[in-house]
Amino acid sequence: MRLGGSVFYKGTDPEEFARAHVKKGFGAAVCPKWVSLERPAEVQAFKKAMKKYDVRIAEVGAWSNPLHPDKKEAEKNIRYMIRQLRLAEELEAATCVNILGTKLTANWFGPHGEDYGETFFREAVEVSRYVIDEVKPEKTKLSFEMMPYCFLDCPEEYLRFLAAVDRGAAAVHLDICNNMNSPRRFYDNGAYIRHTFGLLGEKIATLHLKDIRLREDSLTVAFEEVLLGTGGMDYVTLMDEIAKLPEDTPAVLEHLATEEQYGQAAEAAAEFAVKAGMRREGLRWVR
Repeated sequence: MRLGGSVFYKGTDPEEFARAHVKKGFGAAVCPKWVSLERPAEVQAFKKAMKKYDVRIAEVGAWSNPLHPDKKEAEKNIRYMIRQLRLAEELEAATCVNILGTKLTANWFGPHGEDYGETFFREAVEVSRYVIDEVKPEKTKLSFEMMPYCFLDCPEEYLRFLAAVDRGAAAVHLDICNNMNSPRRFYDNGAYIRHTFGLLGEKIATLHLKDIRLREDSLTVAFEEVLLGTGGMDYVTLMDEIAKLPEDTPAVLEHLATEEQYGQAAEAAAEFAVKAGMRREGLRWVR
């Protein structure tokens, strides 16, 4: 495993960006927004610096809504995905990641009833094939984050989706917390983690790491994100399963507000990794 997280670096110098990750013990990094194919020399300098300091580029984000009900908006977002996948290929990133999209118009990620239907499924398959076929990546993967707000909310549906896409460049981006959509599943999340990795393990390109808890003061089901190690996710089991993946698999901490919080989360992740029988070797965690 290569642990990653935000380092709150404000500049645009590739070497300083890479060193900031090494200083925090991070062996993986998210591609910053200032790296763009429009500036080829900058792309090559960034790629060179990351390799020099042995920090793997975990993901190039293509965060957008490619299934927006407005066709012009959807087309714009699909073009953006293609551009970002090309960047991921050039950088040899582990993945270019997005969500499937949504028919909601209030934001680019939220829930809509159509997002669980077969029409939406077919559209997602078509868009995925189109983006992959436009780029034909060989050094990276196109992945979609498992989310609670569309059909991609369990490993069985991800397998069905990948089979329908039928492209070797399609892979899994796993955020196990995003699959916690019921108290029953949450309270037995260790078994669900084992089940998910059993089905998707070899197809996982990258992971997001966070923690959640079930609010006890809500009459309807409400989960909230909390600092890693302070919620209810079975991180020893999760780390045990991550340890079975290739050693260079990135696992990135996310959604924290401060550098201090990222440090605390990284310490907690390291403690769980040790409990799962892993040890740190340079910027990797191995077993």
